[in-house]
Amino acid sequence: MAECALLLVLMLMGAKSHAQSAAPKVSLEYAVKATYLYKMAPFVNWPPHTFASPSAPFQICVVGQNPFHGFLEKAVAGHGLGSHPFVVRQLDATASAVGCQIVFVDYARSAKIRDALRALDGKPVLTVTDSNAADDSGSVVQFVMDGGHVRFVVDNTAAARNHLTISSKLLSLALAVKGAG
Repeated sequence: MAECALLLVLMLMGAKSHAQSAAPKVSLEYAVKATYLYKMAPFVNWPPHTFASPSAPFQICVVGQNPFHGFLEKAVAGHGLGSHPFVVRQLDATASAVGCQIVFVDYARSAKIRDALRALDGKPVLTVTDSNAADDSGSVVQFVMDGGHVRFVVDNTAAARNHLTISSKLLSLALAVKGAG
């Protein structure tokens, strides 16, 4: 339990320090969400064939609108997962998401969100939607606002379909966990 509390404190401290150096265009909410995106990576197990090589980049992709305004790129600079440096890609469509390990989907229309999630279903991708998503069915993680704080809900069934295993440490920080664990 102390490890989970420490993880949460580290995540929030990282988000706060990054938010202070961020361009004023990004809100604190999206600074925290950006930090969560890359801080979740070590707590997810991807299948062995996920990376093309031992030093291939770990790709965090944003599909649709980009609410981070460059903050996500600044946040991940110099960070990585093992030998995989983090790289951020902005995509217009999920068809371009080949090679992405995390995909943040942010479309204005729920039909486009559903289509994007369907296109990634079954692929080893941690799909993440925002709290404003009217229909997040199929998303592994959904950010939600709870009492003015950024939290998240994890769908273990969606994770299993995508051949991902979410660490119990990360699950313990979730506001809710759907599906079998």
